[in-house]
Order: sequence, then C-alpha cells, then structure tokens
Amino acid sequence: MNRWPIFAKTLNMRYFIPIAIASLMLLGCNKQSKDMSTLSLTQEWDKTFPKSELVDHSKVTFHNRYGIELAADMYVPRSFAAAQDDNKAAQDDNKAAQDDNKAAQGDKLPAIAVSGPFGAVKEQSSGLYAQHMAERGFVTIAFDPSFTGESGGEPRRMASPDINTEDFLAAVDFLSTCEIVDPERIGIIGICGFGGMAVNAAALDPRIKATVASTMYDMSKVNVEGYFASEDTPAQRMEKRKALAAQRTKDYASGTYERAGGVIDPLPEDAPWFVKDYHAYYKTPRGYHERSGNSNDGWNVIGCQSFMNQPLLAWAGEIENPVLLIHGEKAHSRYFSEYAFGLMTGSNKELMIIPGASHVDLYDDVAGVIPYDKMEAFFKENLK
Repeated sequence: MNRWPIFAKTLNMRYFIPIAIASLMLLGCNKQSKDMSTLSLTQEWDKTFPKSELVDHSKVTFHNRYGIELAADMYVPRSFAAAQDDNKAAQDDNKAAQDDNKAAQGDKLPAIAVSGPFGAVKEQSSGLYAQHMAERGFVTIAFDPSFTGESGGEPRRMASPDINTEDFLAAVDFLSTCEIVDPERIGIIGICGFGGMAVNAAALDPRIKATVASTMYDMSKVNVEGYFASEDTPAQRMEKRKALAAQRTKDYASGTYERAGGVIDPLPEDAPWFVKDYHAYYKTPRGYHERSGNSNDGWNVIGCQSFMNQPLLAWAGEIENPVLLIHGEKAHSRYFSEYAFGLMTGSNKELMIIPGASHVDLYDDVAGVIPYDKMEAFFKENLK
C-alpha cells in the first residue's frame, strides 16, 4: 500500500490532511433557516486573511434537504449596499421618487457560493475567494460543509459524495431566494476536494449557470485508485475495504469515531514535497484555523468510505453550462483536473494551468497566482 496516501488512516491519512447585520436585513436576505436549530456562530473576525473594507460581511445559515443546517459567511459589495440605502432614503421622500428608484433597484446582483478545500473551513481559502469575488461585484457566500466547522451534522468530520454535493445545491437554494440576488445568475466555486463536488453539483443542477473548480481533487478517484493509480487493483481495493470494515466494528464497539489525524506535525525528513506544502499552509499562521480538520485532528478514519464506490464525475460529460478548471502546473493533483476536463464536452469548458504553481499555491495569495481576473471575467460573461 502506498505509504503517503491522504484520506483515511487505513490509507495512512495522518499525513493529510443571532447576530444580524442590519444592512443585509434591509437588502432582503434571510439570516437563518426557518424551523432549524440555531447554530453557535462566531461573530468576531477570525479568518486567516484580512477583512476587506470594500464589502459588507455577515453570518448566515441555510439548510440542505437532509435537514442539516449550514453556516456561511456572506459578502456583499459595499457599493451595492450603499446604493440600496440611498434608494431607500429616496423612496421615503415621495411616491414619484419611489417609482423611479424601484426601477433602479431592479438590478439584482449575480451570486457565487464557495466551499473547500476538503478538510478546511470557510475561514480559510473559501472565504478568501468569496471576499475577493465580492469586491468584484458579486454577492458571495463561503460555507462550511455538513459535519464541518460551524455547520451542523453529526457525527463530526464525516464526508459524503451525496451530502456534500447537496450542500452546494442548498447554497443555491438560499441564494435563489435572496432578494438582492438574481436567481438566474448563480455560480459556484469548489476548491480542492470540493472542486470535485462542485463539478458533480453542476452536473446535477442546471440552476448553476457557471462553475469554477480550483486545484481540484476527485475524491472518488483518489480513494479508489490511490495517487497516480498506485493502488488501482481489485486486491488493493479489497484490502482498503477490509480495513475500513474492521474500523467500523471497532468504532461501533467503542461508541466513538477514531480520528485519522490532520496534516502531520512535525514533518518527517522523508515527507513528500506536497505534504510539506500542506504543512506550510495548515500548520503555520499562514493558514492554521482551530476548526479546520486539516489543521488539527483530521477526518474520522471511516469518513471517506463511501467515496470508494460512488464516482463523483460520472455525469460530467452532460454538464451544459460553462466550467472553468484551474490548476497549478507543479501541483501533484493536476491530473485530477486534466481527467475531469477530458470527461467534459462542449466549447464552454476550459482548463487553465498556472505556470509554476503548486497545489497549495491556489489556496491563498502568498504566491500571488490565484487568477481572480480570469474568474471575474468568466463569471461576468456567464452570469449575465
């Protein structure tokens, strides 16, 4: 068995990884899901990136079709909020002004839902992407997936190709019913393992008009085959199945779920370079967060079991709306995006390779390589 696989301890995972803002209430976005339990949400700014003065930020919640309540950070362009406030003041003056400004208010904004990386939280990469895209004129939400971060779902630190794809669809539900959002102009961004979930969501839900998958992992492919098909035989897969089955019995008997461990710390001398790359992000002030599994104790050992026989990208070839895949030239994971791109059809699919960039370089701005201009152009072209 490959010594360095990432996503379950049986695969040696130890190496991987009700306060409302008044302005948003006026803008017409429900702050919490109806008839759902109230999550405990951190109100202070606790992101791994600086707060932008160009956007308004608030916490929101919404629920998926399984009844799991999800927590998200919402970012709205401050210029739009100011314009709405001005229009409201004018409406209060007289009826004629109200009619004029009602037309002006008809311009709802396009929106983008963001999640990932796999094992991360919204205070890390997804929040950074969401804030940047809000600066560029989009309403955005960065959400914690089910069982993760501030979102609901028990037991914690589980993953599901179905439920985590559903999380994206639930985000679209929320945005589609937000009064400041044009429901015909909604896109999504998935980062790392949630890039695969985003592609799966795009294949399932035509409300998603444009999709970006950045530094994508296909979680099904890596669990089934190992890295670079290094465990891609029936015998090797059976060993994984047996190990996971034995772990289930152990967990059930103990009444707890054993954790697989996050990114290893300290690093062993012979750690692969990409494991060192993860360490440089998740285990340092650059990207560490107390709620991130990758920064701390990782997934449950059996957390990714269902990916073994539930392929995420089975219907990628039937996605009709535009998809942009972004990957680093030097990323160990580059082949996941190349594989996904090979499955897709139509002239509105694009694979963008960032010269010299590694997998983790696309997590944040340290390397200065995240192509925000390209993403802005892509979404403005396809969410219009």
